[in-house]
Amino acid sequence: MSAAKSSLPVLGAALNVDGLRLHKDWIVDMHRDLELQDFIWADRLNGDWKIVADDIKKMLKKHKGRVGIHGPFWGLTLDNMDPEIRAIVTKRMLQGMDVCDYLGATHMVIHSPYTTWDHYNLDYNPGSRLEIIERVHETLEPVVRRAEEIGCELVIENIEDVDPHARVDLAKSFDSDAVKVSLDTGHANYAFGSTNGPPVDYYVRAAGDMLTHVHLHDTDGHADRHWAPGDGNIPWMEVFRALSQLTSHPRLILELRDKTRLRAGADYLIELGVAV
Repeated sequence: MSAAKSSLPVLGAALNVDGLRLHKDWIVDMHRDLELQDFIWADRLNGDWKIVADDIKKMLKKHKGRVGIHGPFWGLTLDNMDPEIRAIVTKRMLQGMDVCDYLGATHMVIHSPYTTWDHYNLDYNPGSRLEIIERVHETLEPVVRRAEEIGCELVIENIEDVDPHARVDLAKSFDSDAVKVSLDTGHANYAFGSTNGPPVDYYVRAAGDMLTHVHLHDTDGHADRHWAPGDGNIPWMEVFRALSQLTSHPRLILELRDKTRLRAGADYLIELGVAV
């Protein structure tokens, strides 16, 4: 079934350059949304990342879908208490924006600052919620300005988030079309199973039309498995029922640990009748 003949959302994928070689035809033939995961490493961002970017560009010559990247995140907490470390985080995020500009990418995933500890302690420490938002603004304000200039969205992904509303409020606090919300279904299901978070579909409903990006993968609710949909216990019908009520048309990005399982995960959702 072609995307043009279906009102169902079209699945995309998160891949590095090797994964893109493996699944290029599947991505390009239906102009599926693509997220590139080659630019999360400091060594690459400090080096000649254009070599990889040019290789990707060659493979995507006929591709008309949306392209984005996963931004750098290892050790890069957006709300770091140390201003000198925040400056390094800002530098890495701006390097990510350089990649987006070069590739014509329209989204970059960044990680939520909210930890499990935060969930149980922020309201015990007066002013802590506002202080987190203020520190994130200090880190991201130049990045948001750059994103606005190049037409790219920063999408804030839930990591340890127990409260599905906190990062939505953070995104809204920028009052910018360049800052939106991402949902990672596996992280949400981990929170549901292990840290008393709500079910995955609640994260969709909490974000509403601020949600413009979704990482799709399955888990058992215990760990960050990144399994193919259908291999875990996420209630996919309810998740897609919530997604169907949005008008923001979020990118639906399969993000699997085992890239050889990509088509199996996609086929599971296609057979459910929730996507193509």
